[in-house]
Amino acid sequence: MRFAKGIVRQPGGMNKTEARYAQELQLMQRAGLIRWHGFEAIKLRLADNTFYTPDFAVVAQDGVLEMHEVKGFWEDDARVKIKVAASFFPFRFIAVRALPKREGSGWKREEF
Repeated sequence: MRFAKGIVRQPGGMNKTEARYAQELQLMQRAGLIRWHGFEAIKLRLADNTFYTPDFAVVAQDGVLEMHEVKGFWEDDARVKIKVAASFFPFRFIAVRALPKREGSGWKREEF
């Protein structure tokens, strides 16, 4: 199966943390660690008039579709939405948080 190069479109525009994570995903794709990624590429319906748009859709190396949410901090409603989406859809849902320098930089991952 072939995938287009990492598509990073900007419907809502990326914040600085999302842009930094997009660079990380591009490096991972070039290294063959993921197959594809797209910014705000998928919109999931959770209920009538209630949607969740993950920051990044990612096709992992094993072919599984993952939804990556990039957060500096969590608002309660955002955490609820990702948990509901994870209970409805057969994808991996992963939240990533940028770690500050004092914690070693990089990314902390949380799966739902």
